[in-house]
Amino acid sequence: MQIVVAGQGYVGLPLAVRAAEVGHRVVGYDVDAHRVQQLTVGQSYVEDVDSERLHTVLDSGSYTATTDAAALAGFDIGVITVPTPLRDGVPDLTYIETCARTLGEYLRPGATVVLESTTYPGCTEELLVPILEKASGLSAGADFLAGFSPERIAPGNKRFSFDGTPKVVSGIDAKSLDVIKAFYDGIFQTTVPVSGPKVAELAKLLENTFRLVNISLMNELATLTAPLGVNLWEAIDAAATKPFGFTRFTPGPGVGGHCLPVDPLFLSWKVEQELGVPCRFVELADDVNRLMPDYVVQRVMAGLCKRGLAVAGSRVLLLGLTYKYNATDLRNSPSARVAELLTGLGADVRGADPNVQKSDISKLNVPHVDAGPQEVAAADAVVLLMDHTRFDLPMIQEHASYVLDCRNRLSGANVETL
Repeated sequence: MQIVVAGQGYVGLPLAVRAAEVGHRVVGYDVDAHRVQQLTVGQSYVEDVDSERLHTVLDSGSYTATTDAAALAGFDIGVITVPTPLRDGVPDLTYIETCARTLGEYLRPGATVVLESTTYPGCTEELLVPILEKASGLSAGADFLAGFSPERIAPGNKRFSFDGTPKVVSGIDAKSLDVIKAFYDGIFQTTVPVSGPKVAELAKLLENTFRLVNISLMNELATLTAPLGVNLWEAIDAAATKPFGFTRFTPGPGVGGHCLPVDPLFLSWKVEQELGVPCRFVELADDVNRLMPDYVVQRVMAGLCKRGLAVAGSRVLLLGLTYKYNATDLRNSPSARVAELLTGLGADVRGADPNVQKSDISKLNVPHVDAGPQEVAAADAVVLLMDHTRFDLPMIQEHASYVLDCRNRLSGANVETL
């Protein structure tokens, strides 16, 4: 089949390459000319697709990347994998709307459109389908098929593969579901059909809301147990020995990335719009996590004060700037807020992350350094925000005069744990 994957980012590119590998003719469509230029020469910018795989599907002719909308003509299945950010707490669906209008211009009878972008319950049927109908002059169900299948990408996750993660699928009617399920059956080892798009849309939000709320609980406990003199990390380890009724979550400097700070608020926004009531758990969890970088800075200030130092003029080294363990992504990382607050208080802040390019770290407005013994020893405070495997943790523990460990990886008289 001829497949269009609109959006060639961390969701769309793995899907496009995998679809090409299993025998489809795939057009990777993106409006970013620089991104398409990289893809055309076989240079992958997504960590889950190495350049060798990309070269293979390019050389076989089964995958092409383009900014030319005319290349979408004749598609059998079009998949939308564009961003859905929040703007001032409100879902920004302009990328979906623009993409739907573009696909709609080339939509033909018998074709199928699948939305993978995270959104609120009802978006597929209330927003996407009407745009497709208006742009194409066709009727959903009668002339073309549509549905929703949430992405479950976990960048850098080596335990759960892209195609090994079960894929939730839905359609606006039975025929749509049959076609969408058959397509994804050829790509994923397991598909999970549900009764309709609203259920699939809610399932995606439920997954990430579950994580946000539980991480938030641990973060709030971290701010309370330290003053009480109780080791939260030891308590978590003890609770995790229970073989039922408990799922292990741990505290940290806050949540980041493309999902947890964003997706649950789609649910909160929809509930407020439709029902006029707050989604209290989501809003509380979001509030707790947004304030975690502030708490980290408070702990750094207190730790410096114990050592006779003011934060103003102190040299602070931030280790691990990405939002996720062993990842390369800085999107919505709490490290940015930690750096901003410390800099605003007059600290000499430096950042080290072996997984991130220096040019990306400069976006945090702090100088990039290597976390070697000399740099660690020169810092008045070292803050371990993310414990990447490429960090030499024993060396850090040995040479640092004071460490605030947000990941419970170090010990000693010079170490305080979040």
